[in-house]
Amino acid sequence: MRSEDSKTGEWLGQEAWLALDEFARACGVDRGFIITLVDEELVRPAMVAPDWRFGGAELARVRRIRRLQRDFDANLQSTAVMLDLLDEIDHLRRTLECAGLAG
Repeated sequence: MRSEDSKTGEWLGQEAWLALDEFARACGVDRGFIITLVDEELVRPAMVAPDWRFGGAELARVRRIRRLQRDFDANLQSTAVMLDLLDEIDHLRRTLECAGLAG
């Protein structure tokens, strides 16, 4: 349900991975919201063992999710559809760039 594009991430400094609670704080949400996003496969932890760890790409994705919810007053299901469409657009743009057709 999500594209694997590390270009959308953010540099997190020396600490490359954030634990669940740190990640939720960095996103400005509670940990339950992050767990819901993972359960709905809208966000995937960069590492799962021994505990979930999140990086910059996931941070950017949660911020995008929150922006879509706020800007469009969208529920999680609507946000998932919008994310799928945005991911597909990103994928198509990368494909055009690789083919030398981007303008």
